[in-house]
Amino acid sequence: QVQLVESGGGLVQPGGSLRLSCAASGSIFTAYAMGWYRQAPGKQRELVAHIRSGGRTNYADSVKGRFTISRDNAKNTVYLQMNSLKPEDSAVYYCNADHELIPNRHYWGQGTQVTVSS
Repeated sequence: QVQLVESGGGLVQPGGSLRLSCAASGSIFTAYAMGWYRQAPGKQRELVAHIRSGGRTNYADSVKGRFTISRDNAKNTVYLQMNSLKPEDSAVYYCNADHELIPNRHYWGQGTQVTVSS
């Protein structure tokens, strides 16, 4: 079992920055690939960024060059640095842990709201 707790969301003006954090507990952090997803009202949840235990990353096209995902395995934490934020980035952001060897073993955090508005 993995517990995920997100933090760092809030209200920011267009062009601003936020850093989201997701603290994991309950299992071996390095066994999991970690991801950030988001869901805006009336839309499906979508992958924003993903990082494997070895550090390889991938991003949604809409955030490439603006968002950076990273992980600190010593702190069992994954981060999402979001720069040059746009109103269309507004959503609830969810942290996900996906076991890299065991199929269908994945966990979600409770989500944190990000609102980009002037």
